[in-house]
This record gives sequence, C-alpha cells and structure tokens, in this order.
Amino acid sequence: MIRVMRAQITPAGTADIHQVLADHHRYWGKRDLRALHLSALVREFGETCLVARAEDGIHGYVIGFVTPAGTGYVHLIATRDDARGTGLGRRLYAAFADAAHRQGAQRLKAITSPGNAGSIAFHRRLGFDARTVDDYDGPGRAMVVFRRVLPLDAAP
Repeated sequence: MIRVMRAQITPAGTADIHQVLADHHRYWGKRDLRALHLSALVREFGETCLVARAEDGIHGYVIGFVTPAGTGYVHLIATRDDARGTGLGRRLYAAFADAAHRQGAQRLKAITSPGNAGSIAFHRRLGFDARTVDDYDGPGRAMVVFRRVLPLDAAP
C-alpha cells in the first residue's frame, strides 16, 4: 500500500542537499550518484533547484537550471523510496517547468543512461521525446537525451 503524504515543494538550500546525500540510498538505491549532487548548482540556480518536503523529511528533489539558449535542463530528479508511485515526480517536474518557464525557458531537456528503463518510461509518460546519442558523455558513453517543449501540460 502506498502512503500519500502531502509534500510542499520549495526552493532547495545547501542543507537540503546535505540531507539528501546523507540518505542517498533512499533515493538512488545502490547507484552511487553522490558526485553529481553539486552544492554549487543549488547556490547558483536556487530558483530551479527544488525539494519536496513533508513532516518526515525530504520526499524528493530536482536539481536543474536554465541555459542561456532557453532550455530548462534537469540535472537530477529523484523521489525517496517510500514516495514513489504517488505522483510526486510529476509534481516536481511541473514545479521545475514552471520555474524554468518564468526564467525564459521554452523547452526542457534531461539525460539518462540507456539502461535506466524507469527514467526512460517516466520521461516518455511526461511527453518527452527520447533519443539515444552515441558518445554523448565521452567516447563509448551513449546517453538517452530527452527533449520536449514547454509548457509541460501542453501536448508535445
């Protein structure tokens, strides 16, 4: 049975990232992505780095920013193990899309590894186009690149 706790989505602070890192396994399981959690991104792009906070802690977060070309780039998005399947990931993406759009973004972009079936399915459900790009992250390191236009609630 999935517990639904209402989480409030607010801008993230560096203390939030430290908390996420302390509970890293709750968001990412055995995948070690701690090196991707850059406090500098939260400091510099605080309006588009968000956390979903509830009484029992941070249920999810998104770290992203808007590029000068008008792309809202999602660097990381995750929900805690006990918040999956509640629609929180969709709510976080919507909050990020709104914040990015206010900063002039006209499109969204994210990437994942080709083996991350959960991320690929999630992004496709949100209307993203998914394309595998060879050597995206260096020689021999293909990535799946997601793109879609804003607003998020519009048909892609």
